[in-house]
Amino acid sequence: MSVLRLCAMLAAAATLAVPTIAAAPDTIKARQDNFKAMVRSMKMISDETRKDAPSFAAIRREAAALERAGARVGRFFPKGTGPDAGVKTRALAAIWDEPAEFRAAAANLNGATKRLRAAAAGKDIGRVRAALGATGGACKACHDPYRVPD
Repeated sequence: MSVLRLCAMLAAAATLAVPTIAAAPDTIKARQDNFKAMVRSMKMISDETRKDAPSFAAIRREAAALERAGARVGRFFPKGTGPDAGVKTRALAAIWDEPAEFRAAAANLNGATKRLRAAAAGKDIGRVRAALGATGGACKACHDPYRVPD
């Protein structure tokens, strides 16, 4: 193989690697934004459940947004977006060290958000509160092993 061809191959390989490295900050920001949106929806639903006359339309809207955001969680953790990415993140290496367990926790969250959306479809505030509590529990089940504590 000629030196020129080898250099061309190395340059091509380096070009292919750069987008992955460059994408890490964007992926981390996107996942952080997704989690912030989830927190806002959880808070809004929680606030509504405390009202004498909660808005079920608002609860349904936020539950649907929470379900969409919850479904995306598992996709925001590709290799190279952990603590070693050089970007501030609270994600622990355990996410990548225990991928099957992390995927199960993300699936549990996804299921909880689906059940919350289903509960929000009715007008039973007790059912919404219970589903909201279960969703919060699914969040905590991921935070404890996979996120740097506050």
